[in-house]
Amino acid sequence: MEHISQLAGNVREQTALPDILVISRSFLPKEAIIGEYIYNRCLQDPERIIVLAASCAGDQAFDRVQKFPVYRWPILRDWSFFNPLINLIYSFVLAIKLYFRYRYRYIEWGHGYEFPSLLLLSYFLPIRFFIYLHGNDIVCGLRNPLWRSLFKLTLKRAEGIVCNSSFTQDYLRTRLRLETPTHVINPMVRADKFSHVINPGNLGELRANVRQMYNIPETAVVILSVGKLVKHKSFNRIIDNLPLLLTVGVDVHYIICGQGPCEAELKSLANRLRVDQRVHFAGEISDRELAGYYAACDIFAMLNLVENQASSMEGFGIVYLEASYFGKPVIASRLGGVIDAIHHEENGILVNPYSGYEVFQAFNRLCKDQQLREQLGRKGKELAKRKTLHRSLYKLE
Repeated sequence: MEHISQLAGNVREQTALPDILVISRSFLPKEAIIGEYIYNRCLQDPERIIVLAASCAGDQAFDRVQKFPVYRWPILRDWSFFNPLINLIYSFVLAIKLYFRYRYRYIEWGHGYEFPSLLLLSYFLPIRFFIYLHGNDIVCGLRNPLWRSLFKLTLKRAEGIVCNSSFTQDYLRTRLRLETPTHVINPMVRADKFSHVINPGNLGELRANVRQMYNIPETAVVILSVGKLVKHKSFNRIIDNLPLLLTVGVDVHYIICGQGPCEAELKSLANRLRVDQRVHFAGEISDRELAGYYAACDIFAMLNLVENQASSMEGFGIVYLEASYFGKPVIASRLGGVIDAIHHEENGILVNPYSGYEVFQAFNRLCKDQQLREQLGRKGKELAKRKTLHRSLYKLE
């Protein structure tokens, strides 16, 4: 990482012709879905990229080994309430300073948050820009009339809008009538994110270690979910199915990775249904540890709900793709952005999450049919390797 005071220096030789400034408040090494998405984008064209992002723990060591220059603005750890304003001001000021150093031609704004900075930059600098939208950032942009007007103006001035899923694209179109071209570029799984387990032998060891940690027999079927423990992710619907699966003879265990406000409620439900010895709360798991949990499971399941009046929106859900990357079949809701990641009867089974019968039949079928699990898992691995490159945004150059 180059300190912001060094912006007046010479352009480094290895990035002699960078012409795209990527700006994001979230960027690796901080573990965050948007940060991962933006980092994957930068890896595709490192010779063209300059990154401007918020600081985070471990960023200096991380930034030094990147193939593109990374600049950071500071974040107040103890005054997080002011961070949105800090993000807006620093991204605007430093983007202008970086322009006079690199003379970049494009800005790729990594999310819809703090978009007024991007709007101002589009008037101050002779650049074109793309803005990425993921779901929640659209909801935030539409919360009040003034913000909505500014958000719509920003999107109108954009060269293009990049949505992380077709669901996000449709959500945007139904709420704002825009002529700006929109592009769907799904997230992808970065191979080196799980590079320590690429060796099949390591996967077997990690699988055994996680199962031993929770006293789960090798012959048992393990269902895994990963996410914040909030109501709309419907972990309770999976717990509800465990007694039924046990009744029909399935030796099943359920591991939940994540923390959130519904944890106590979910533990209480498991106790009431007398499956508390089969529901395992792993808590918050790092990316490195998560690989072991994907290896240990037989089925990955998330039954997210989509509510029209919700205050938040999940546009894609990278965990579905990661589970497929590890060759695991997925059971998911036939709703929202998941349909971009899971193809029914190809790499998983899509269900109506409100239908108890349909959900149970999907679990019963996959739990009892190992051959089907392996078939869906193989196809999932193949689909998880597909990707659309961000350089397609510039195909008319």
